[in-house]
Amino acid sequence: MKKGNPQKKLQKSYEEKLTEAMQAQRNGDIRRYSTLQEKAEAIYTQLEAIGEQKR
Repeated sequence: MKKGNPQKKLQKSYEEKLTEAMQAQRNGDIRRYSTLQEKAEAIYTQLEAIGEQKR
Protein backbone atom coordinates (compact mmCIF):
# COMPACT_ATOMS: atom_id res chain seq x y z
CA MET A 1 0.00 0.00 0.00
CA LYS A 2 1.32 3.41 -1.00
CA LYS A 3 1.59 5.86 1.89
CA GLY A 4 1.78 9.17 0.04
CA ASN A 5 3.17 12.51 1.09
CA PRO A 6 1.41 13.94 4.17
CA GLN A 7 2.74 17.43 3.42
CA LYS A 8 1.14 17.44 -0.03
CA LYS A 9 -2.17 16.24 1.42
CA LEU A 10 -2.10 18.97 4.05
CA GLN A 11 -1.19 21.60 1.45
CA LYS A 12 -4.12 20.55 -0.72
CA SER A 13 -6.47 20.58 2.27
CA TYR A 14 -5.17 24.02 3.28
CA GLU A 15 -5.79 25.44 -0.19
CA GLU A 16 -9.28 23.92 -0.31
CA LYS A 17 -10.20 25.48 3.05
CA LEU A 18 -8.95 28.88 1.90
CA THR A 19 -11.00 28.60 -1.29
CA GLU A 20 -14.11 27.59 0.65
CA ALA A 21 -13.54 30.47 3.07
CA MET A 22 -13.21 32.94 0.20
CA GLN A 23 -16.48 31.70 -1.32
CA ALA A 24 -18.26 31.97 2.04
CA GLN A 25 -16.98 35.53 2.45
CA ARG A 26 -18.16 36.48 -1.02
CA ASN A 27 -21.59 35.04 -0.23
CA GLY A 28 -21.76 37.12 2.95
CA ASP A 29 -21.57 34.12 5.31
CA ILE A 30 -19.03 35.62 7.69
CA ARG A 31 -19.60 33.03 10.42
CA ARG A 32 -18.76 30.18 8.03
CA TYR A 33 -15.83 32.19 6.68
CA SER A 34 -14.41 32.55 10.20
CA THR A 35 -14.79 28.84 10.92
CA LEU A 36 -13.09 27.83 7.68
CA GLN A 37 -10.33 30.38 8.20
CA GLU A 38 -9.61 28.93 11.65
CA LYS A 39 -9.43 25.42 10.18
CA ALA A 40 -7.07 26.64 7.47
CA GLU A 41 -4.82 28.25 10.08
CA ALA A 42 -4.71 24.98 12.05
CA ILE A 43 -3.68 23.10 8.90
CA TYR A 44 -1.03 25.73 8.17
CA THR A 45 0.40 25.24 11.65
CA GLN A 46 0.70 21.51 10.93
CA LEU A 47 2.43 22.29 7.63
CA GLU A 48 4.95 24.51 9.41
CA ALA A 49 5.64 21.75 11.95
CA ILE A 50 6.33 19.26 9.17
CA GLY A 51 8.61 21.79 7.48
CA GLU A 52 10.56 22.27 10.69
CA GLN A 53 10.99 18.49 11.09
CA LYS A 54 12.50 18.21 7.63
CA ARG A 55 15.19 20.81 8.38
